[in-house]
Amino acid sequence: MDKEQRLRELVELLTEYDYHYYTLDKPKVTDAEWDRLYDELVRLEEETGIMLPDSPTHRVGSGILVGSFPEHKHLARLWSLDKAQSAEELRDWDRRVRKLIADHQKQHPDQTLPEPEYVLEQKFDGLTINLTYQDGVLVQAATRGRGTVGESILPQVKTIKSIPLSIPFQGLIEVQGEAIMPLSVLENYNKQALETGAELLKNARNAASGALRQKNVEITAKRGLDAYLYGVGYAEQVEFATHEEMLSFLRENRIKTGPYSKAFSDIEGVIGEIDRFDQEGRAQLDYLIDGMVIKINDIATRTALGYTDKFPRWAIAYKFEAEEYSTILQEVVWDVGRTGKITPTALLEPVDIGGVTVQRATLNNWGDIQRKEVAIGSRIAIRRSNDVIPEVLFALEDDDLVTAPIEKPIECPSCGSTLVEKGAHLFCLNVDGCKTQVVNRISHFASRGGMDIETFSIKTAEQLFAELNITDPADLYDSLTLEKLLSLPRFGEKKAQNLLDAIEKSKGKDLASFLNALGIPNTGTRMARDLAETFGSLQRVQIATFEELVAIPGFGDIVAESIIGYFQQERVQRSIERMLSAGVNPTHEAQQLVAVADASPFFGKTVVLTGTLSQLGRSEAKAKLESYGAKVTGSVSKKTDFVIAGEEAGSKLTKAQELGITVLSEQEFLALIEQA
Repeated sequence: MDKEQRLRELVELLTEYDYHYYTLDKPKVTDAEWDRLYDELVRLEEETGIMLPDSPTHRVGSGILVGSFPEHKHLARLWSLDKAQSAEELRDWDRRVRKLIADHQKQHPDQTLPEPEYVLEQKFDGLTINLTYQDGVLVQAATRGRGTVGESILPQVKTIKSIPLSIPFQGLIEVQGEAIMPLSVLENYNKQALETGAELLKNARNAASGALRQKNVEITAKRGLDAYLYGVGYAEQVEFATHEEMLSFLRENRIKTGPYSKAFSDIEGVIGEIDRFDQEGRAQLDYLIDGMVIKINDIATRTALGYTDKFPRWAIAYKFEAEEYSTILQEVVWDVGRTGKITPTALLEPVDIGGVTVQRATLNNWGDIQRKEVAIGSRIAIRRSNDVIPEVLFALEDDDLVTAPIEKPIECPSCGSTLVEKGAHLFCLNVDGCKTQVVNRISHFASRGGMDIETFSIKTAEQLFAELNITDPADLYDSLTLEKLLSLPRFGEKKAQNLLDAIEKSKGKDLASFLNALGIPNTGTRMARDLAETFGSLQRVQIATFEELVAIPGFGDIVAESIIGYFQQERVQRSIERMLSAGVNPTHEAQQLVAVADASPFFGKTVVLTGTLSQLGRSEAKAKLESYGAKVTGSVSKKTDFVIAGEEAGSKLTKAQELGITVLSEQEFLALIEQA
């Protein structure tokens, strides 16, 4: 017992010293003293066979992991951020925020939201990580992945000494942040690599990402990564009034937050500080940032504003101006899009940009080529921002190069039809006969962001076009039969029936998905969602006026004209009528909620989730409950109507039983929502 007690004391001491050294940058002991205590801990662990879950010896990293990284479903979704690259775009965002707040106040006069206060933080350029602590212990770490599901990298993250293996908070919590490699660490690593002949690391961002995806955890440990945490995505038994309160909670739990955070009462203060920081502060940092993040401070306002399909409406990232590079333009190829637009792409002499070899760049249209005066063989300036394909900026003077003009295509590269010039763009008007156009249009319609027709692929679209003359999305619903599919190569009865079943299932997709599937020019997923929320029905969207459309935040003249022009086309009207006649029924989720509210036992009820839900996952269960009109809270009280208890449910289940609250198992919960 004496040895075990000493072992526990050493873990607490070394954890305390690590916190002061790596998080506070205020060492309490010398390196030699730390090493002496660490060696004593290692000896005691060997003698007793005891290794506590938060022991610093876990950080060493040992062994090579076998197999792929296991998937991990986050308790709460990790969102991307909408982006701005100018002061005016930030002002536009500010105006949208204030309009959304005003609209919410009109709809909820009993809820008073404060004037928006903005918190400005650095946008770290590393790898997003999501940490899970349960009962005070770090039990999971994962990459962002697709936002809802990432890859588990717990052994790798444990090597980051600034991340605590245990915290005082005893509930279940997810903490989000960024893993980075300090620039000084990268410099020292490459100095040693030069001496030993090892491969150099190209940049700090790739080095951090690569280290955390190393199967050999010892290599990860040697990279000397750091991490900054900036938000709580999910938490039990704790709520926050402001973002600043959330950051204080993280710091109280010895979690390292970013060194920079300032609050501003208006957007002009934010803009001024961003400009100052870009000019004066950015160059002094020992880590990469590629912009600043602006967030609304008040949590109640965040809840009221909510999210689009991709972004929180209460936050935005300001991107610093990307650096420019030069290379040679070798060739231009022309691609056909689903709307018939012909888009040029520049093929480049390979150039390294931030550790990435770039060989292609965007040339937006024929007018763009003329305006930028680029030619085959010319030296050009390109700019790469984030991870998107670079953009050609302009031609550089170079008298030593032999150049040739870029020829404007006369015929469609896919079907050979004569192209039509409309403004700066070239178009193929062979809507139903151009293979590339049709295949792209139907593939987009059936994609996950659209009608989500399972088993459908671009190869399926190609085969249906070539052999069954499927040229319109409506053909999928009123022309495709089992007999026709069975006549095709590689289509057995099971595959054919599965496709027909998936098409039948898609008839019930919501309005936003249907609008996105249509592929209306100059709109995307977010705008499709905004159209559905604004008008509530397909019929209202089809007859929306210009004035109604431009009144939607983010909808300008071009978008409004595109939407009106799209629905005025006879071809589009016929296609939609055919789909509706075939049983496609795109309704808005608000209508769906009204339809099921009376039948749902959860409507207007307060529900608590506890334990592990193996089939749905906690975040998906919460979303389903809210769609049925329930209020989901984090703690059990006399006001709680239901507790849904998964595996290993703890104190919340006990309290619910003591209070006589109805407790449902996950299976009972699933059965109820299936009946609703």
